[in-house]
Amino acid sequence: MATAPVPVKQSAPAPVGSPDIWRSLRTEMDRLFDRVTAGFGGGPFTPPRFFDFVSVPSPAVDITEDETAFKLTAELPGLNEKDVEISVSGDTLTITGQKEQKREEKEKNYHLTERSYGEFRRSFYLPEAVDRDKIDAQFANGVLTLTMPKSAAAATKKIEVKTAA
Repeated sequence: MATAPVPVKQSAPAPVGSPDIWRSLRTEMDRLFDRVTAGFGGGPFTPPRFFDFVSVPSPAVDITEDETAFKLTAELPGLNEKDVEISVSGDTLTITGQKEQKREEKEKNYHLTERSYGEFRRSFYLPEAVDRDKIDAQFANGVLTLTMPKSAAAATKKIEVKTAA
């Protein structure tokens, strides 16, 4: 199984006092609209469709944690590593993907050309324990795997519970 590295862009964190609250509000509103419109075949504010565009829904994501790292796995069928962008800005990790399909048929009596496009964006809060400089992204067989190692300072310390005297 071949894997291809996916670059992770490091962005400067948003300046203190910036309207970052608006981004989190928008993300939350998008999530609510996604949940409400899930049964209607469209995402948030999806306009009526007159053509057969490619629909790229938000990918299914699994997040796990062990002693050394967090692992995020996203299913991205039909995409390759060139179609995916991963960025980290402050405490936010964002995965963006875009799919483009072209189809052309030339027959004796007709010529058909179709193009369709779709895009998704998912953002996740990164815990303080994640070492942002060591995030690794691999893409293989339509599955994106992000390994986010924990920093040495994030080691779990057990505290002994004593009986009160």
